[in-house]
Amino acid sequence: METGTKQFGMCISDSQNGFADYGCMLQIRNVHFLPDGRSVVDTVGGKRFRVLRRGMKDGYCTADIEYLEDVKVS
Repeated sequence: METGTKQFGMCISDSQNGFADYGCMLQIRNVHFLPDGRSVVDTVGGKRFRVLRRGMKDGYCTADIEYLEDVKVS
């Protein structure tokens, strides 16, 4: 939300690497902040991606990614 893009990437957890090698970009539609500091985030899935490199910033997992292109069906 702070960057203004209203999107973030999501991968499932992986015990060996921290998170999976593939994920999906999520577009934020709405955020409801709770009094205890948690929030409920309403999202819709978008582009799929592959993780190229993993990192960490401010306690959050980060990654360099490349988007995947779907094969067009005729």
